Amino acid sequence: MNLKGRKVLLRAVEESDLEMFKDLTNSPDFEKMVVGWSFAISSKDQTEWYKNCKQGLAYLRFTIVTEEDGAVGMIGLRDIDWKNGSALGLGMRIAKTQLRTRGLATDAWMTLFRYAFDELRLNRIVGSYIEYNKASARVCEKVGFKIEGIQREAVYKDGKFHNVISLSCLKSDYKALIAENHYWDTKDEK
Repeated sequence: MNLKGRKVLLRAVEESDLEMFKDLTNSPDFEKMVVGWSFAISSKDQTEWYKNCKQGLAYLRFTIVTEEDGAVGMIGLRDIDWKNGSALGLGMRIAKTQLRTRGLATDAWMTLFRYAFDELRLNRIVGSYIEYNKASARVCEKVGFKIEGIQREAVYKDGKFHNVISLSCLKSDYKALIAENHYWDTKDEK
């Protein structure tokens, strides 16, 4: 099933997305901004990942698509705990830097939240960002994430340790946000 937002469409990952995902994973600029780390990945490795990448009970992965630009990024949930209604946000990644200030990240999160909270009946999505990643901080605040704590010196990048900000968005946070800003009202273009 495709998930339609105001600016983006979230759809299943297709083989045609693999080159974009590989370029994103191999980008040194991108690697600096994400919690965790990655190794350089080849086309063969990316194809192997795709073959083993199954949507299932614990993982949901989506390609972010816009009408004008086609596939532009990725978003998803993992470690879905159906009993307790929680999941870990895989993070939202926009591959093309020139598209990163158009509200696509906000819309991708809001679209994913609507599906997670309204359709899947989840109650809590958790996430994190490196404290110096101000763009992620802004998007997380904008979509209703609340800071829960700081993981001190949890990530090593560029020769030093950095704090990681832990956060979550509850269904009640999301509902309050859309009631306040009327995000899904079609006549209200924010």
